[in-house]
Amino acid sequence: MRALPLLVFLVACGDPEAGPASFTPLPDGGAADAGPRADAVTPPLDATPLDATPRDAASLADAAAPAADAGPDAASPDGAVDAAEDAAVDAAPSPDAGGFGPCVANGQPGECLDVGDCAGVPVPGFCPGPAEIQCCVAAPMGCDPDARPAGPLDEAPGDAGCPPGMAAVGGFCVDRYEAALVQADGMPWSPYQWPGVADVRAVSVAGVVPQGYIDGVEAAAACAASGKRLCTDEEWLRACQGADGHTWPWGDDRRPGTCNDARAQHPAVELFPDDPNPFSHLQDPCLNQLPASLAATGAHPGCVTPEGVFDLVGNLHEWTADPAGTFRGGFYVDTERNGPGCTYRTTAHDRPYWDYSTGFRCCADALP
Repeated sequence: MRALPLLVFLVACGDPEAGPASFTPLPDGGAADAGPRADAVTPPLDATPLDATPRDAASLADAAAPAADAGPDAASPDGAVDAAEDAAVDAAPSPDAGGFGPCVANGQPGECLDVGDCAGVPVPGFCPGPAEIQCCVAAPMGCDPDARPAGPLDEAPGDAGCPPGMAAVGGFCVDRYEAALVQADGMPWSPYQWPGVADVRAVSVAGVVPQGYIDGVEAAAACAASGKRLCTDEEWLRACQGADGHTWPWGDDRRPGTCNDARAQHPAVELFPDDPNPFSHLQDPCLNQLPASLAATGAHPGCVTPEGVFDLVGNLHEWTADPAGTFRGGFYVDTERNGPGCTYRTTAHDRPYWDYSTGFRCCADALP
């Protein structure tokens, strides 16, 4: 195990309208709808923020990391590639030769494999061939990249006029909890893996790890598969702020630690202390398995609105239906830099973007 540094990193994605800077995923890739579900491919890690001021977890990478497509040379401050890494990559046979060979990713030896065949952690940028061929290295101790809750996940009855798992709020319905995913057979999907175009649907259940690592396209598809939809920005704000428009789910006073909002160290810095560019690992499935990182739904009982909706602030960013790409509420490292509490908004990423901090919940029309 690597020694854990005591650094604290707070950088963030650019949101030109959000005010002070905040913590989030990578940069803005555009303002257009990502299109049909089949277009939901893994986005590059080198998108460009809307402005020069990064503001949240996702854009941490933009502010502190060299472009991911710069290749292995970018992993070294002086541009030099470690000799062992260079030799491993050069020795790897091409896809046409029927194999991909060994690799070294950020000092860790591994094997170039299809991401679906990797039992450890796949690291992009260190193997020849198509994007799905990545350097498979051993997972850190205590991390299971494919960990998932025991199934099935049964939703509690909804409020009157609402589907299961949902609360009635201001004339519409909203999931009580950040969404988890289940597959067509009803068994849970791993909350630490990007679902891509997998056949999954959203559920709202207490006491489970919610789904991170999801893009806005797949989040919308998962809601639709459950007869719901992503919340509009107006619905999301109404659910979080209440009828009186409060800043926090309970009122206008900040209460640090009431929600999952105060992790002292960025998880990528903790997990990759020896990497000069730890923010190139924002899609690593082990980030949300570190202690004091992502919490189970409802684990912070004070982080609830008067109408019984949990975790709207902190824990995971939540995608909304904005076709240009918006997620709200902050995450477990920061809930203020893109606006405090319920007003926290990140617009620096288009809908195909995803990292460890991006999650969602669904809304629905009230039933007659």
